[in-house]
Amino acid sequence: MKTPHEAIPILRVADAVASASWYTCLGFIEDWRHQHEPGLPWFISVSTTDGATLFLSEHADDTAGPSTIFLVTQDVEVIAAALGVQALVMPWGDRECETFDPDGNKIRVSQPAESG
Repeated sequence: MKTPHEAIPILRVADAVASASWYTCLGFIEDWRHQHEPGLPWFISVSTTDGATLFLSEHADDTAGPSTIFLVTQDVEVIAAALGVQALVMPWGDRECETFDPDGNKIRVSQPAESG
């Protein structure tokens, strides 16, 4: 049996273009955007050069509401500084920070203990 080789979170956003711009602080860049026709909701793909991908959707039926995404990095301090938050050492040794995007989606960023 072939199993999935990739999972891409879909985040519900009010303004996908503005959200794509916000996610640049995490190192994401816009890959592509799709709108069936003018006036309809946008669907935008953003990704990092290391291969993390997110879909940002204005379509109401794509998700039930705010979500949480968990991102792993080798330098949480750089991301924490870009977000204006502090990274903390967790009881299990990883360094993590968290914030919310403009649409209320929780963003948790972790640096595993062995990479720092």
